[in-house]
Amino acid sequence: MPSHPILKKLGGVKTIFGGLEIPLDTVEVKKPYPKLAVKVGGAIGYAFFTFIWNPIVYTFRFLSRHTNLTEWIIFSMVVGILIGNFAPDFGVQLKPLGTAFINMITTIETPLIFSTLVVGIAGHGDDVGKVGRLAVKSIIYFEVITTFALAVGLIMANLLKPGSGVTLVGDAGVGAEYAEKQSGISWETELNLIIPKNFFVAAYENKILSIVFCAAMFSCAMMLADKKSKAVMLQVNHSLSMVMFKFVGLVMNYAPIGKTSFPFLWPENRLDQDSLSIGAGLAATVGTSGIEVLRNLGKLIGSLYAALVIFVIVILLPVMFMARVPILGFFRAIGQPWLIAFSSASSESALPKAMERMRQFGCPNSLTAFVIPCGYSFNLDGSTLYLALASIFAAQAGGMNLPIGTQLSIMGTLMLSSKGVAAIPRASLIVLAGTLSQYNLPEQAIPMIMGVDALMDMGRTSINVLGNCLGCCVMSRVEGSFRGDVWKEEEADRRQEAMDAVAAAEAKENGSINSGRSQVDEELKDIVVHTEKATSSTNHQSNHGIDVFEYESPKPKH
Repeated sequence: MPSHPILKKLGGVKTIFGGLEIPLDTVEVKKPYPKLAVKVGGAIGYAFFTFIWNPIVYTFRFLSRHTNLTEWIIFSMVVGILIGNFAPDFGVQLKPLGTAFINMITTIETPLIFSTLVVGIAGHGDDVGKVGRLAVKSIIYFEVITTFALAVGLIMANLLKPGSGVTLVGDAGVGAEYAEKQSGISWETELNLIIPKNFFVAAYENKILSIVFCAAMFSCAMMLADKKSKAVMLQVNHSLSMVMFKFVGLVMNYAPIGKTSFPFLWPENRLDQDSLSIGAGLAATVGTSGIEVLRNLGKLIGSLYAALVIFVIVILLPVMFMARVPILGFFRAIGQPWLIAFSSASSESALPKAMERMRQFGCPNSLTAFVIPCGYSFNLDGSTLYLALASIFAAQAGGMNLPIGTQLSIMGTLMLSSKGVAAIPRASLIVLAGTLSQYNLPEQAIPMIMGVDALMDMGRTSINVLGNCLGCCVMSRVEGSFRGDVWKEEEADRRQEAMDAVAAAEAKENGSINSGRSQVDEELKDIVVHTEKATSSTNHQSNHGIDVFEYESPKPKH
């Protein structure tokens, strides 16, 4: 059936659909369709593929070839903002995508931390005391930096006064509930967070500090074992760590999709279990005090981000200079883990990528696998700064003018209470509620802060990751191993392994090609043999006066 005339006119134009070029003149139109409908339909189809489908396909092709993971994450954050703002109902339906990303990251952490820490500690000598000295130095550094973070938070709270003019309308029972949880956190509880009853239970519950403790003890035991046993366990853990880093690469390819689903879907769409209470807290606050109160909460958010920026400039940058850490190279190295932490508001989601980038940046495995996981419990710079700022905010909102002595006392309390509680859900709010209760500060500030906690969580979490990565570089410099001989040996081994993997892949590909060629050759030989046999059989039958094509076997006699 011939094509319609209008399609013949468009026959020279080809359209891309799913990567295939379809000439429009091959489309046949049945006669029952009216000519006008055919003209309109053809024009609409041409316009759709030309102005909508083609730009989308070409855009994604360009992005896939000329962009990296960092740019994809930024793109996904923008998409998340648009979806959360203009289609919140659809954003709620995307929630499982973000949950799946967090679950995959959580699956990686235990084997990755354990294997890399074992290889890092036991694979570079038999000095058990070296592990203890590294732990002491790391704890001292963590305590000094977090103390500066608390000081910056207190100073910014007194200068900007984010709580002035705020009317407290929240339910004090919410703060009291968190305060009861804080009262249950004692030195015994924190010790149990470090030393688990069962390693597999700690791994199941993803208690990072317990995993680090078990890995360190296992490494020390390997140092004391015989060489054969140590070599076997080192090989097993080394292989496991290499596989897990490949696993990280696979999961990170999913990161932009996971980021789109949850980072900026406003409080009622957050992934945590307190989403309803957050939405209710905002509704109650606005309903009682009016929309003006949101300006003060916005001032609290602005104060936190300003304090975080000042902390990075005034505290962390001088530390980089003193430790002789390449600043631009460092910020390039932490770009991906920082974005992952900021967009997901989860330090855990950035842990595997942070370890990988610090290892590539110049920190040996023995330090990276020990310092960064420990920093998740003892070096939460952004969280400690937030706690100081939020405590003074609560006092200002309650009309209280705290003297300097009381503020320093709060600072000392937070120096101790903010350590080792990272494994507790919503640890920051628990510590904050306990501090408010201890100093008789208004606990009604807790539900108000919860209303904007999702926005503040992104900032403090990203600074936590930045501070931990910097701590890894500083401790590497203190130990004299930053881009030193140990790191160079590890890099040489990794390059050799990568080259071996490429060579093995090429050999496998060449082998498959050669095997395919040999198989084709064998099939050709078989065809030639069968052809020769058939030819010889035909000649033999012809020599006996039998026409091969007309011969029929005699019918059996009855």
